[in-house]
Amino acid sequence: MKYAIYQMNIAVGDPEKNRSKVRAWLDRVAKAEKPDVVVLPEMWTTAYTLPRLEEVADRNGEPTLPFLQSLAKEYGVHMIGGSVANNKGQGFYNTAFVVDRNGTLIHQYDKIHLVPMLDEPRYLKGGEKGVEVFELDGVKMGLIICYDLRFPELARKLALEGVEVLHVVAEWPTARLDHWKTLQVARAIENQMFVVSCNSVGLQDGVEFAGTSMIIDPWGNVMEAGGDDREETLTGELSLELVSKVRKDVPVFDSRMPELY
Repeated sequence: MKYAIYQMNIAVGDPEKNRSKVRAWLDRVAKAEKPDVVVLPEMWTTAYTLPRLEEVADRNGEPTLPFLQSLAKEYGVHMIGGSVANNKGQGFYNTAFVVDRNGTLIHQYDKIHLVPMLDEPRYLKGGEKGVEVFELDGVKMGLIICYDLRFPELARKLALEGVEVLHVVAEWPTARLDHWKTLQVARAIENQMFVVSCNSVGLQDGVEFAGTSMIIDPWGNVMEAGGDDREETLTGELSLELVSKVRKDVPVFDSRMPELY
């Protein structure tokens, strides 16, 4: 399964410009790399312009979800569509979308854990529904958003339900870059799954974002990693049979004693 990850420098507060950037990027990448799955970062339509949400946020997924569905069908790719600021009427949420290559919305998730360091709780509402498994081409997958990475219970819940690939879409700051790298490797090792992350880069309202998007295998080996200061595309092939091999060779899940935890 081939991935293409867009480590994006997001135009702050300009959804139309960002949608144009994504379309142009996918047009290039789909022709050159022929990926099965493409991945976008967190809040890629607006960046962290939280005080301007009323002006720039989607409304119940419009217009970003139809945009992603159209691209998926046009280019024949599955889209881990990052996340967007989403006005649901009763408040603003940080909402992720997954669309298959037929243009069907197969998964939607509102970020549960809001980041105090970026003032999210002041502007956003936390999701009220837990993480769930979805499938692309018969592969069980999961998705979490940025700060969620600090809460290992989410990844473990998904692993126990058979997930083989965990996606992390993010706008993770440079100030905590070491945490970003270490936590992803830990989630991969402890859950014996692939971790595929997509982070943004650039400066937004005085906060620098760390890039370093990654593909990590179930042994914790970093297969691909982006730089920390530039927009770029990462590509990589996931050999999914490695998940079952690692889980057989080191049978962590058979050795668990949850009744004693």
